[in-house]
Parts: sequence; C-alpha cells; structure tokens
Amino acid sequence: MKVTRLLATFLVILLLVPAIGYAREISLFDDAGEAVAYIDTEDEMNIYLWKGEPVAYLDGESIYGFNGKHLGWFKKGIIWDHEGYAVGFIEGAVNKLTKLERLKGLQKLTPLKSLQQLEPLEPMHKSQWARLPLEIFLSMGKK
Repeated sequence: MKVTRLLATFLVILLLVPAIGYAREISLFDDAGEAVAYIDTEDEMNIYLWKGEPVAYLDGESIYGFNGKHLGWFKKGIIWDHEGYAVGFIEGAVNKLTKLERLKGLQKLTPLKSLQQLEPLEPMHKSQWARLPLEIFLSMGKK
C-alpha cells in the first residue's frame, strides 16, 4: 500500500513539474501563428524575444520598452499598437492556429528601465493586423 501511494505521488510530481516550468512563460504569437516572444511572469513581466533578448515589459496593460518608449497595450491576450491594429496574441485569444514552438534561446540580462513616456490615448481597436511584424514592434523598445 505504501509503495503504491509513493509511486502515485511520484507520478503526480513528475506530471506537474513540466506544467509548473511552462506556467511562468506566456508565449506571444505573430499574425502567422509563429511564437516570436514571451512574457516571463516571474521576471517582472519582462518580454523576451524567442532568442532570449529582453526587449520590453508590461506595466499594467501598457507595454513599455526598456528605453522608456510606450509601445502599445496588452488587452485580453492581444497586443495592440498605437494605431489600434493587432500586432500579436497569446494562444486562445484570437481564432488562429498556432505553430509548434521551437526551442527558446537563453535569457540575456535585462537592462535598467528608463523613465517611461506618458501613455498616449488608446485608439479604437481595428479588426486588422498591423503591417509591422511583432518581433520588430517589440524591438523598438530596446536600449
């Protein structure tokens, strides 16, 4: 009986460990369903490109670059630019298929955050995608 309970506990832990590891990172997909960035929920909501480069962070619903530039908003799982176009999304937020996620690069050190720009007025959301790719959009916040 003890062996069965011990084995069951071990199996539960073995099944939960991968889920716990992945729960700290939220993948961000571009309009083609490719994972190009992610939010590290345990690292001050910093946003990293898939290759591990820190480019931005969340402050409430606003997205700021480490250079202090306001990039856009993250609302209901969708990233919106200053023109009101969708730039990216998390899985399940829009009706799009996502591709298999490739292996992430190692996280690089995050730079110091610059003084934040004032948040502009948020535009009406459009039902179209921005022309600017998500990776370039997020990279506008690099120092």
